[in-house]
Order: sequence, then structure tokens, then C-alpha cells
Amino acid sequence: MLALASFIALGLTAGLLAGMLGIGGGVVIVPALIWIFQRHGLSPEIIPHLAIGTSLSSIVFTSLSAIWAQHKRHAIDWPVVRLLAPATLLGGFASGYLAGFIPADMLKAFFAIFLLFVGTQFILDWKPAAHWRLPGRGGLWGLGLGIGSLSALLGIGGGNITVPLLHACNLDLKRAIAISTALGFPIALFGAVGFLLSGWRHALLPSGTLGYVSLPALAAIAGAAILTAPLGVRLAHDLPVKRLKRIFGVLVLAISLRMLWTALM
Repeated sequence: MLALASFIALGLTAGLLAGMLGIGGGVVIVPALIWIFQRHGLSPEIIPHLAIGTSLSSIVFTSLSAIWAQHKRHAIDWPVVRLLAPATLLGGFASGYLAGFIPADMLKAFFAIFLLFVGTQFILDWKPAAHWRLPGRGGLWGLGLGIGSLSALLGIGGGNITVPLLHACNLDLKRAIAISTALGFPIALFGAVGFLLSGWRHALLPSGTLGYVSLPALAAIAGAAILTAPLGVRLAHDLPVKRLKRIFGVLVLAISLRMLWTALM
């Protein structure tokens, strides 16, 4: 019962963040699930993979709710999404499958270091050079491959990568968040399938799992997140850009430091 309550609270938080920051919620879901699975005595060998696979699966549903809320506001730049999406699909599936064979400690360390970099960048309010712009079709394909690969590897919807990259190309932050929200669905879907396949019938997985996806956690997190994602979208459009950047930065920096601390202990 305690685990169910934790999953629901996690879903409510992740949905809010997904809508407000376009990040899918994986930055919260992955470390929280790692902690919950550790408390339930699961094998350390499978915990990070199970947390990431479950996170990606829940983001599939969260992102749909956030996409609909952004679309109703006409905030999503669909031409850019259509150029980036096919490459993110390819990168997400390949990386999601291969990540199942990467050592658990390496996955945790990579996740924490990446978030440390992104959080610091946003807190310091780093501004891109004025002449930086979105690349052409070929460049966007390369960008999409990188976003999809890293996102599936880290178990996130891609916002922690997509938003900084698009913002670095001098896109307005709220526009970047809306595009990131739309890309979160294909990234999460194909990444989740990759983790499902790589963990299929793994001997150490507990009951109630499908590959590296915990079905009870998925149901509780996704069901709760769908409720709060539209509220997050409304906050994204109401809050000043500078405050959004600081919220984004503080959140990911705190999570990265927490994960580095636990990795060293």
C-alpha cells in the first residue's frame, strides 16, 4: 500500500513537471523509482534498468495529456516536430534496447553527471550567441538522433536535452518546451519498447513486470500524471520565462547532486 501511495504521488509530481517544463517527468521518476525498488529489496543489477524502462513507459501516457493541452493553445511548432520526430524514434529505440546491456552503475553515473551540467546551465541563465539558429533538414535529423538516443538511455522524455538545445538555437523557451512536449511521446514509446525487449524474461525480475517495465508502478504513475499534466501546461504559459528557467535548473541540479551522493556512499 505504501508503494502504491508513493507511485501515485510520483505520478502527480511528474505530470505537473511534464506539462510545465516539457521534460516528461523522468528526472523525478527515475531516481524515485530507484529508491523505491531499493527499499523493496530488488536486485541492484536490475534496479536502474527497471526504473528507466518504467519511467519511459509512464511518459508515453503523460506526454499525450501534455501534448493535447499544448495543442489546444496552438503552442506546438508542428513543422519542427515533424522534422525531428523520425530521427528521435530511431535513436530512442536503438538506445533503449542497447541500454539494457549497460552496467547499472554506469547508467546511474551518466544520468547524474548529465543533469548536473543542464541544471547549472539554466541556473546561471546562460544565453546562446545571437547568431545561433536551428539547423537545416540534415542538421535537424542529426539533432533528433542525438536527442532520441540520450533520452532513451537516461529514461527521460527528452526535455532535459531538447529544451536546452532548442533554446541554444535562440528559440523562445516556451516554444522550446511545447516542441519538447510533442517529441516526448515518440522518444518514450520507442525507448520503452527497447527496454521491454532487452529485459524480456530476465531471471532477476520480480512478478508484475514486462521486460524492464513494472506494471503496477506504470499504472499508478501514468494514471496520476495524466491528471496534472494540463495544469503544468497552464503554468508554463502563465509564469515568466526567467522563473521557468530557474525552476528547471534547480530541479535537475538537486536531483543530480542527490544521485551523485548516493553513488559515492
